[in-house]
Amino acid sequence: MFKKISFVVIGMIMLGISTDSQAQKDRYQQKVKYEMDVTMDVVKNQYTGTQKLHYTNNSSDTLFRAFYHLYYNAFQPNSMMDVRSRTIADPDRRVMDRIQNLSPDEFGILEVKKLSMNGKPVKFEHEETILEVDLVEPILPGQTVVFDMEFFGQVPLQVRRAGRDNAEGIRYSMSQWYPKMAAYDTRGWHANPYIGREFYGNFGDFDVKITIDKSYTLGGTGYLQNANEIGKGYEDEGVKVPSTRGKNLTWHFKAPSVHDFMWAADPNYTHEKVQMENGPMVHLLYVKNEKTEENWGKLMQYTIDAIEYCSENFGKYPYDQYSVIQGGDGGMEYPMATLITGHRNLRSLVGVTVHELIHSWYYGVLGFNESSEPWLDEGFTTWGTSVVMDAVFEKDPNFVHEGSYRSYFRLENAGYEEPLTTHGDHYNLNSAYGPGTYNKGAVFVEQMAYVIGKENFDKALLKLWNDWQFKHPNGHDVIRVFEQVSGLELDWYYDYFIASTKSIDYGVKSVEAVGNDSKITLERKGMMPMPVDLVVTYQDGSQEMIYLPLVIQRGSKPEEEGMPKRVKTQKWPWTNYSTEVMLERPIADIKSVEIDPSKRMADVNRENNKLEVTTSIQKK
Repeated sequence: MFKKISFVVIGMIMLGISTDSQAQKDRYQQKVKYEMDVTMDVVKNQYTGTQKLHYTNNSSDTLFRAFYHLYYNAFQPNSMMDVRSRTIADPDRRVMDRIQNLSPDEFGILEVKKLSMNGKPVKFEHEETILEVDLVEPILPGQTVVFDMEFFGQVPLQVRRAGRDNAEGIRYSMSQWYPKMAAYDTRGWHANPYIGREFYGNFGDFDVKITIDKSYTLGGTGYLQNANEIGKGYEDEGVKVPSTRGKNLTWHFKAPSVHDFMWAADPNYTHEKVQMENGPMVHLLYVKNEKTEENWGKLMQYTIDAIEYCSENFGKYPYDQYSVIQGGDGGMEYPMATLITGHRNLRSLVGVTVHELIHSWYYGVLGFNESSEPWLDEGFTTWGTSVVMDAVFEKDPNFVHEGSYRSYFRLENAGYEEPLTTHGDHYNLNSAYGPGTYNKGAVFVEQMAYVIGKENFDKALLKLWNDWQFKHPNGHDVIRVFEQVSGLELDWYYDYFIASTKSIDYGVKSVEAVGNDSKITLERKGMMPMPVDLVVTYQDGSQEMIYLPLVIQRGSKPEEEGMPKRVKTQKWPWTNYSTEVMLERPIADIKSVEIDPSKRMADVNRENNKLEVTTSIQKK
């Protein structure tokens, strides 16, 4: 009997291992290794470059075509980005009709001149911001091929994120500047044209040489390989910097395990750096003047404090440097660095830096798909911004996420909300995209702590990091992590709150005396079901919790620290729009009954959440 059971158990274990291994194998990602050498003409604002791309097909698919992103071509009159900006009902104020009005020397241009695979020329066609490549030979599963390319670029006048001569006079914000191989995953190619939203790419290694006028200082993604040759604050202390002949310098960077490469350059950058004790070297690059000197002088310590907090609570920052660089048109995250505009008051400067820094965890290392699931990246980052600012900048005496909740409530009330599964470029309105992806996304995160309990939530954040860094998890993967930690079933939460626009509205309908007991009637008026924390406050000021989990969540969250003692748990089927709770206390003892006084549940009508038990009610 013992031997038979052992064989069965062993067989089941082996089947489990095989199934799990297959699941892991199915979640492949392509591997890229870029070697680029570019030369910038700072008079013409043009550059030429070569690119060698080692591309490994880790999928089980044979690839017959390939696609590169050519983002700068969006900055030309009548591009898809231009047309979209001029026809959408509420255009981004930073773009409007600015692309339409660019002159030829202000256009963005990115052209591939030559391209070969394993030494053989391939046919390709420019389709605005996408290069379509017909391969002369298919790329087989497991095969690594080498693409060699020559390309030409013209830096656009800064309109959105990238470009030259931004509103604060920064010469170059070089993001999305090179031909970038599109991502290929279990959903196939992601050769989406650049309309104005954000990005998704393959993790890999970058080796980049940038030759530019020697008056310029550079910063961005990657570790500088020739710091002592370059100088400008990068050199090792005590090492003499060789004199530089000629008018140009070549900056050599390497960046391991990143999915993009950004750099910025200006002849007037001030470069400051501090080595953290148990963290990265932090660099600040900005133009020092009366608009920046005081606040940027304080920014370094806030950045260090934020990195320490995030590393402790979200996962250890894995790179050896992080740079905050003045440039761009607001704030935009990139691996190891961010571009931010610098003429800000201190709260704004620290706030935008903290926000873009937190992207390093969710966009940068977990690698959420910012294009098709922008709510994941922006939601976790917006949620984290409120938490970190509360911890390192100024303590908020109120609910720190109240701003995100209010923004979501306005969106829901306005009637133009769209499911968060909508691709970022395909929202009907910018005013639906922003409050949805940023604020409703943040509500999703904080509300998850309400659903599974704060202790489980904190553990799940770290498990998400440990299990999925550098692996591009999607929304369902995130849900599974929270399920694994909490032991609850949470697919309903995703289906309602992310994949639909159904909203939450619960109310306390009545409190009635039934002999020496009290009957509390609750009702669900909204279309989305949720577990309910019901807090009863007594006349003597004491409180008790009645917990009503959904049947479909298949369990209960643990009692939470700081919450009233839980005296009763009663399941609530989602099909029932009302339920009755019997409390073994006389109604005269009850002062009030309130649904979720923590305000973590995104109830769109909080006015009916609390019922004061008046004398007239007690006498009924």
